[in-house]
Amino acid sequence: MEPPEDKRTPLDEAEGIILRWDSTASEEAREKMIFDSDRNEVDRYLQAVDEIQRSLSSTTINNESSSNSDESGLNSTIRIAMARLEDEFRNILLSHTAPLEAESMSFSSDPSSSTHSHGQVDDREDEGEHDQDLNLNLNLSLKLAQKREECEEGEGEGGDSVAGSSRSSYRSTSSIREIDLVPSDAIYDLRSIAERMIAAGYLRECIQVYGSVRKSAVDASFRRLGIEKLSIGDVQRLEWDQLEAKIRRWIRAAKVCVRVLFASEKKLCEQIFENLGTDIDDACFVETVKGPAIQLFNLFEAISISRRSPEKLFKILDLHDALMVLIPDIDIVFEAKTAESIRIQAAEILSRLAEAARGILSEFENAVLREPSRVPVPGGTIHPLTRYVMNYISLISDYKQTLIELIVSKPSTGTRYGSDPTTPDMEFADELEGKTPLALHLIWVIVILQFNLEGKSKHYKDTSLAHLFMMNNVHYIVQKVKGSPELREMIGDDYLKKLTGKFRQAATNYQRATWVRVLYCLRDEGLHVSGSFSSGVSKSALRERFKSFNAMFEDVHRNQAMWLVPDAQLREELRISISEKLLPAYRSFLGRFRTHIESGKHPENYIKYSVDDLETAVLDFFEGYPVSQHIRRRSN
Repeated sequence: MEPPEDKRTPLDEAEGIILRWDSTASEEAREKMIFDSDRNEVDRYLQAVDEIQRSLSSTTINNESSSNSDESGLNSTIRIAMARLEDEFRNILLSHTAPLEAESMSFSSDPSSSTHSHGQVDDREDEGEHDQDLNLNLNLSLKLAQKREECEEGEGEGGDSVAGSSRSSYRSTSSIREIDLVPSDAIYDLRSIAERMIAAGYLRECIQVYGSVRKSAVDASFRRLGIEKLSIGDVQRLEWDQLEAKIRRWIRAAKVCVRVLFASEKKLCEQIFENLGTDIDDACFVETVKGPAIQLFNLFEAISISRRSPEKLFKILDLHDALMVLIPDIDIVFEAKTAESIRIQAAEILSRLAEAARGILSEFENAVLREPSRVPVPGGTIHPLTRYVMNYISLISDYKQTLIELIVSKPSTGTRYGSDPTTPDMEFADELEGKTPLALHLIWVIVILQFNLEGKSKHYKDTSLAHLFMMNNVHYIVQKVKGSPELREMIGDDYLKKLTGKFRQAATNYQRATWVRVLYCLRDEGLHVSGSFSSGVSKSALRERFKSFNAMFEDVHRNQAMWLVPDAQLREELRISISEKLLPAYRSFLGRFRTHIESGKHPENYIKYSVDDLETAVLDFFEGYPVSQHIRRRSN
């Protein structure tokens, strides 16, 4: 039986308020929430909790003069109050829990953000040529297109303002953008509840409720960002093409998670729990985001320890750059001692990504050296390996700033390979002095590419075609270096001149191998005879000479029209060079000996072509398709 109203103490009133809102005893209490009611009711309830807590503390201090029944009753009342406050705490959090809005997931442009130069190179669309024997992945076209797209987007992280909803506010610390996840009046209520639960010894329950609700909110934001729940094993079981599609989205998500989502969760913990106990705000924050943070970094970690192969390098560098930029923010957001493991994990992943990049470059060099295809490419054109390697190192040069920091040792050449005939040597001559280790690695790749190509050229039965093959491929290397400002800067003009000299020497070797024997037919030696009845020229020898020239030229014309010089300028230069040697020699020979043939029988069988006919025929050379068996004749 309750005491009369005028006899009731503040403690009696407080107990009455607590019991009236006992959801286990009242249907009305189950259906209504205190903090959704009149503000005065909220204040009365909180004051009632404070009164019970004061009385309980007083009873504990004066334990000798108080009865056990009084203390037991107060403990029962405080348990009812804490259960109610736990429900209220959960309800307020749930009422203000929603995934991040789209506006909160974007950053304004930041000139310091990690982007790579992406100069247009003339023939990157040519990567479609494949060779079944290649043990390298030649399908870079998609990667190049994606890389350009990513560069052009230039995803920024900094800036002075961020678009947000009208009810969101931001606090900027470097590139961190903290959003007010919960309105200030709700923060006040949550803090009021947390303060009383902690004072009553219900810290663990408070943190558990907070963590479960906020983890659900973080999970919802993860889903909106496209972050899947994948273990390290799940990631490693994905095909690389599938993984590539996820990496770019994951990088975006990582930036938003660290700089917006996790930073805002940390701020919310501070707003509710700061100064309510030793590091309680940090404990709540770690409880909320540790699982999601591990989930976020699983992809980074899985790729850092995955099997190394050349096609993974650029995405690994993208991940490295993204994480490198995020490390200072991770150190700020996870600065608490309880979050140390997250900071350590991020730093270790960054180190492993760097090591993976170094290892892949080394394996790429070895793959280029050992690429085993032996079937000659038709027509002596550019080998798919050459296209692949040069496009690959052009992309490497786009990551120059990152790789200069990661590649700190010179390539393993010289004494290590000195006695190995299957490996070239690269002396660090004057033109290589002062170059970065990265530049030396790129030059080394070009050296071993040429070494491999020279081996492939030996599979051509025609020596002239072998020289043409080397000319085409080294010329392509030179053009790719010239076409990439970053690559040219690293390679250097001195080494570029050396390469230019090599393809010009190959062109000279081709001309010697082909045309010396043809022009040998147009010499005077062996045609002159002496005797009183002779004209001084052996007509039979002359006829044989013309027949030999015609047969040789027709054979060269038929074969070399099917050879291919894909670069239009180089093709024209080579034809001009051939014409400059062939046409004057033929014109002179024809001028000296024409009359001797025309005075005999069937001169058309021997003088089959005019100078103009030969000039026209030379235009058929190096087009890569067969021509008519008979050379077109414009005149007799």
